Amino acid sequence: MTMAPVEVIVVAFPGSAFNGAILPELRRLVDTSTITIVDGLFVRKDEAGELTWHELAEIDGELNGLLDHVEGLISADDVDELAADLEPGSSAAVLAFEHAWMRPLRDALAGSGGVLIADIQVPGSVVEEIMTTVPDEEETA
Repeated sequence: MTMAPVEVIVVAFPGSAFNGAILPELRRLVDTSTITIVDGLFVRKDEAGELTWHELAEIDGELNGLLDHVEGLISADDVDELAADLEPGSSAAVLAFEHAWMRPLRDALAGSGGVLIADIQVPGSVVEEIMTTVPDEEETA
């Protein structure tokens, strides 16, 4: 089966202050077929800077229901790189998810002879920063 684009995000929890509040929203996104979570890890960096990590399904059985496993998609080397900026004493969730909402569009593009040649994500914070430098239309008129 051909997958839609897959994205990896890292969400840091400074001071390891994870409270689980993101779980209902992840469940909603999965249940509405907006995303399919294909891999997920929970990473901790202790005060000495040592990393430990576990598959999300190992931590909580409820999380297992959210994952459509492609276990091992995120490697140990990936974890080292993705957690490089994580502060000691903090934790992070690493999620790899397929943009399931894009499957019908992907199929329509293929059906019309189109080929996706780029898939670029620009973080919202970057767009917001750029928008602060772009003059309003009223200012240029």
